[in-house]
Amino acid sequence: MVSITAYGGVGEIGGNKVLVEDKDTKIFLDFGMSFGRRSMFFEEFLKPRACNGMADLLFTGLLPQLKGVYRKDLLQMAGMEVHKETNIDGVFLSHPHADHANYISFLDEEIPIYCGETTLLVLKAIQEAGVRDIEKEIINYKKRPMLRKDYLQNPTVRKFNAFRTGHKIKIGSLEVEPIHVDHSVPGAYGFIIHTTEGAIVYTGDVRMHGLRADMTEEFIVNASETKPIALITEGTRVGSDSDKSEDGVKTECTQFVSNAKGLVVADFNFKDTDRFKTFYSIAKAKGRKLAISTKDAMMLRYLSEDSKLGLPKLNDETISVFKQKAASGTYADEDYVKWERPIFDSSGASVVTANDIKSAEDKFIFVGGFFSINDMIDILPALGSSYIYSHSEPFNEEMEIDYKRLQNWISLLKLNFHNKESHCSGHADWSDLKDLVRRINAKAVFPVHTEHPEAFKEASDNVKLVEYAKSISLK
Repeated sequence: MVSITAYGGVGEIGGNKVLVEDKDTKIFLDFGMSFGRRSMFFEEFLKPRACNGMADLLFTGLLPQLKGVYRKDLLQMAGMEVHKETNIDGVFLSHPHADHANYISFLDEEIPIYCGETTLLVLKAIQEAGVRDIEKEIINYKKRPMLRKDYLQNPTVRKFNAFRTGHKIKIGSLEVEPIHVDHSVPGAYGFIIHTTEGAIVYTGDVRMHGLRADMTEEFIVNASETKPIALITEGTRVGSDSDKSEDGVKTECTQFVSNAKGLVVADFNFKDTDRFKTFYSIAKAKGRKLAISTKDAMMLRYLSEDSKLGLPKLNDETISVFKQKAASGTYADEDYVKWERPIFDSSGASVVTANDIKSAEDKFIFVGGFFSINDMIDILPALGSSYIYSHSEPFNEEMEIDYKRLQNWISLLKLNFHNKESHCSGHADWSDLKDLVRRINAKAVFPVHTEHPEAFKEASDNVKLVEYAKSISLK
C-alpha cells in the first residue's frame, strides 16, 4: 500500500513535512519549521530551550509526536524513550529555506538527507556564519556536555547525498527523480516519486515568472508524462496574481539608483541569487560597489563555487565586504569572531568601513536591512540617499512591527524609501498554479503550503484536502 501523511504545511504556508510510505519504505519530503505555529509560542527572546532537548517543541506541537525519528541525545535530554534504530529511510529536501529545512536539526543523524548540490552549499554557508542554535543544527552539531559519558562524541555530521537533475535515487520500493524548478533561492527542486502504485509528484516551492521559468516548465512536462496518481502542490499565492518579474524589478531599481544623489541601501534576501544578480548588475552599470555583510560574503564564497550559478567571486572589483565595527569599538581583526577573520585577511575581498562609505556615498550600494540599519548612524547618508525595500509586504503581526520600526529609521535618517515595483515573489501566481495543476493532471491533488487549499477546486475536480497526521491511501 502507498500512502502519504502530512505533519506540516496543512492549512499554513510552510512547515512542510510529508511522509510517503510504500510497503516497508518511508521517506519524508522536507522537514521544515512552521513559522506560524512557532510565533504562537516563541519569539526572539523566548526560544525553545536547548537544555530541555526537544521537549519544548513536542509539547507545543512544533514537532509531531513520532517514534523512531528523532535524535537520541535530544530524546534522552527530554527524558523520553530512546529508540535503537530509526524507521525512516531518508529525507528529500526540496530547497534550503527554513520552512522546509530547519527541523531536520532534530532528526536522527542516521537518517540520510538528499538535497541538491547547491542547497548543500547554502546550508554550509548558513551554519558556518551562524550562531549555534538548536533549531538550525541541520548539518552537524556537538553532543552537549550534560549528557551521559557514552553520548559524548566528536561532532556528528549528517549523511548528506547531493544530486542534480537527471539523477534517480533508489530507496527500497521507491525511486525518486529530482527535477530543478525556479524559486527565490538557487538549487530548488520538485520531485517525482515512483512508487509501486504509480508516480507521486511534489512541487516543493515553484514559480514561473523568474529568470529560469524554463526549469519549472521542464518539471511540469516531465511530471505530466508520468500520469501521476497524486500531486502534492504548494499554494502560497492562492487568489493572487501579479505582472511583476525579475526583469521588471531590475528596470525599476535601476531607475531608483540612477535618481539617488548619495548612498543607496538595498534591502533583499541574499540567498535570492536572482535578486543579487539584479543589484550586482545595477551596481556595475552605475559605477558603484556592492557593499555586503560578512554573512553575505560567506554565502557568496560558497555559492560562487557552483559555476552554473554564474556568480562573482569575493575578490570581484564590484564587490566590497563591509567591516562592521566590532563589539570592542575597534576594527582590529582579533576582535571579530573566528569565521569572519579569513574574509578580511585572506579572501582577496575589498574591505570597507563606515568611514570609507561615508567619504564616497555615491559610489556604493550598501546591502543591508532592518537588523543592520543602525550602521547608518556611522555613515549618516546625505540628503537624496535612497532605501530600496526589495521584499514582499509584511504579512503577519511580527513582520508588521519590524516594518514599522524600519519606517521610523527611514524617517529619522531622511532616506527616500522605495518599495513598490522593487520585488517579485518566489512563488507562482495563482493563474500559473492552476495551469500547473491542470497540465500535470494527477488523479488526486493535495494542496499543502497554503491557507486556502479548497480554492484548488477551481483547477481540478480531483482535489483532496489533507488533515494533519491523517494517513491517506493512494491507489
